[in-house]
Amino acid sequence: MCLTLLCCVALCVWGAGSVDTEVTQSPGHLVKGKGQNAKMGCVPIKGHSYVYWYRQKLGEELKFLVYLQNEEILEKTDMINERYSPKCPQNSPCSLEIESTEPGDAALYFCASS
Repeated sequence: MCLTLLCCVALCVWGAGSVDTEVTQSPGHLVKGKGQNAKMGCVPIKGHSYVYWYRQKLGEELKFLVYLQNEEILEKTDMINERYSPKCPQNSPCSLEIESTEPGDAALYFCASS
């Protein structure tokens, strides 16, 4: 069963209150087969220009992946390879796309902003 579950994305809302005070992720969960593309969206808190992506594999700690300011990647780890495409266009939702998913991509993915 766990070999068929390749990519899970958890809804993570940081903050509380109105839409302007929380990060919104979509979809709430995502299951993809090996070799498929997976795209996750993130709407940062209004007025925030920095977006951070984190990944947590089952039984492991939360790990930093990448952070962006508007359309520019400011810092990324080795886990962000050519299959991972983080984007954050101005005045549009941000996204993290994984091309050609592999079993090692199975994890919870979290977005935050500042």
